[in-house]
Amino acid sequence: MANRRSFLEKIGKGAAFSTLALSLPSTLFSQIKLGKATVVKNKIIGIIGAENSHTRGFGKMFNLDKKFPGWEVKYVWGEKEEFAQQAKTEGAIPNTVKDPLEMMGKIDALIVDHRHGDLHLDAALPFVKAGIPTFIDKPFCYSSQAAKIFLEMARAVGTPVTSYSSIAHSYATEDMRRQLAEKKDINQVTCYGKADINSIYGGFFFYGVHMVEPLIYLFDEKIISAKFNKNEKENLNSSASLIFENGRMATLVITTKKYGWQTFVETDEGVVELKSRVKTIEPDKNYVDMVNMFSTGKEPRSHESIIHGIAVLEAIQKSIISGNWESVIA
Repeated sequence: MANRRSFLEKIGKGAAFSTLALSLPSTLFSQIKLGKATVVKNKIIGIIGAENSHTRGFGKMFNLDKKFPGWEVKYVWGEKEEFAQQAKTEGAIPNTVKDPLEMMGKIDALIVDHRHGDLHLDAALPFVKAGIPTFIDKPFCYSSQAAKIFLEMARAVGTPVTSYSSIAHSYATEDMRRQLAEKKDINQVTCYGKADINSIYGGFFFYGVHMVEPLIYLFDEKIISAKFNKNEKENLNSSASLIFENGRMATLVITTKKYGWQTFVETDEGVVELKSRVKTIEPDKNYVDMVNMFSTGKEPRSHESIIHGIAVLEAIQKSIISGNWESVIA
């Protein structure tokens, strides 16, 4: 795609990177000594992308519900002015910008939230180079090669970056992983969920990420090959088959009548559904870990896991076109 080529050209120029040194103002210590109250300013988040409802949700969570005191979304850029204005109004975001680069030097953290994941890395690039901690919504991008190059750059400049499916990176999935540790000899896995191979936002990538990434979170083995099984009749289920490196098979069944995700595993006791045993907690782990990364620089997910997730989606997308088994190459 053109955007992917643009990103690879930019990242390949080898521009010099620099880091910013932060220091406390000298007056702070005299104020503490004199017993003066110090005013702690909120940390500022900027968002690139407003077509998604997610952006309005971020504004509401930080600015209206104040789930994370000390943080606020102060700037938003939208693909269209009407998107930015809707996010500003519904998310109580004070400022819209005409160009994302207007946020440079004004924000402490960045969220990139395009509906089309192929736009994510170009949007994030200048901010990551400048040392701004960045969360990139799902899917991270549509190329495992681009993901690897981008994350190598982020590591080189020391900027924390993460990305994940909210379905995968949740307290519920964390609990289901604990349940799997109690089960033995799981032979196969079946996941049901929403996806659209004809989506204008990147085909299977757009919603398929919510089916693939939970598998990566639940099992330690890597997925090595994938095949999409297309049902040519309109509005009927299609499926995808995945093979793990230990030989276990996972089947993804694309649902057409229900929005939601379910996972079943075959054990010696039969086929059982994995259901979370923990109560719903708000904000969920995906938000908590994102803000923790903004605050501490600690990335909640390995770069290798991000790249592997994109490589699996990439193999499925290739199989949709070829009709063959495709290797997962990262």
